Amino acid sequence: MIGSFFRFVKIIFAQRQLILSMAKREISSQYAGSLLGFVWTFINPLIMITVYWFVFSVGFRVTPMQDVPFVVWLTAGLAPWFAFSTIIHGSTSSVVTNTNLIKKTLFHSEILPVIKMVSSLFAHTAFLIILIGLMLFQHMSISMYYFQFFYYLFCLCALALGIGWALAALNVFFRDVAQVVEAVLQIGFWGTPIFWDIAIMPEKVQFVLKLNPVYYIIQGYRESFIYFTPFWHHPGQTLYFWTVVVMSTLVGTEIFRRLKPQFADVL
Repeated sequence: MIGSFFRFVKIIFAQRQLILSMAKREISSQYAGSLLGFVWTFINPLIMITVYWFVFSVGFRVTPMQDVPFVVWLTAGLAPWFAFSTIIHGSTSSVVTNTNLIKKTLFHSEILPVIKMVSSLFAHTAFLIILIGLMLFQHMSISMYYFQFFYYLFCLCALALGIGWALAALNVFFRDVAQVVEAVLQIGFWGTPIFWDIAIMPEKVQFVLKLNPVYYIIQGYRESFIYFTPFWHHPGQTLYFWTVVVMSTLVGTEIFRRLKPQFADVL
């Protein structure tokens, strides 16, 4: 397993220019023929945030979270979740939707989930700009802790990529994988503390919810942009998270390596 991981790292480094080129092409293709073009990258998150804010703040009358405006608290949770779900969703279908590339003997299919990850960071950047804009509008404090989000962004990419490699390979042989992933992401969206504070749950339930590694990332974004809490204040959660990441990455790369020789025959 460890050998597969280092082989994948070597391929990614060697193909870094191709990865960036294909990621740029994928981003451009999303807005091909569109009048507003990349402006939709900001419009879509703004519409989403506005709808959720209206439903929960106006409809359900949710109060500010620990004196933090709900719209800011909500956006800080939505930003990492949608980046994670976009990478997972895109990685799952990355091999199946690139049959022409898979059948080229010199093409390294290992980079396909990486391309999805890189292209998704473009929309994630727009989400973060909106978040910072909302914080400035609310006259919230600016801190050096903002830069801590880069650590949690790395956490997000590492977790999503490890899972993405496994799902991309399995979806070639079992097309139901894509449907299962869609269902799991829907459950995860509502089951992760994005719209609600985990503190409202009993301690036993909190323990179970914190087993979700995405919780660590979402909480980390909020601690970076809102609460200004250093990541080393949670050594237990950090150790657990990276244990999950290491295991998912090793398993994901090994599954991909073993199934890759049959991709062309099945597709």
